Amino acid sequence: MRLKDGPPLLSLQEPFRPVLIDTTQLALERSISGATQRQEALAANIANASTPGYRRVDVDFHGALAAALGSSDARNAVRSTSFMTQADASVGSTQADGNSIDVENESAKMAGNALEQQAAVSVAKTRNAILRSAMGVG
Repeated sequence: MRLKDGPPLLSLQEPFRPVLIDTTQLALERSISGATQRQEALAANIANASTPGYRRVDVDFHGALAAALGSSDARNAVRSTSFMTQADASVGSTQADGNSIDVENESAKMAGNALEQQAAVSVAKTRNAILRSAMGVG
């Protein structure tokens, strides 16, 4: 179908790409998911602060998302990005029993992560409100 003397409205040669859920929205969703997983890891660290030999764990969702967004097919890379909770080898024992947890440091990381997660949720809500407004609902 064509508008009068214009380009086709829908090209059947190109794959259909939904416009409402773009790469930014996918990245926001994955960021919220990664921050949630990191919050759980940080909470586990604090819960195990007095467990002998416990090693600190963390989730590097920033690095995984940055790599996905930098790829040639960012949309699909972001969509398939997953995050892993891993032992943090950069921190040595902070206690005599081999435990590597500093509760104050973990608490600060938890607070920073919570703020970051809250910001991503706020941006996602705002984007959704703009879409709803553009569609004439809500």
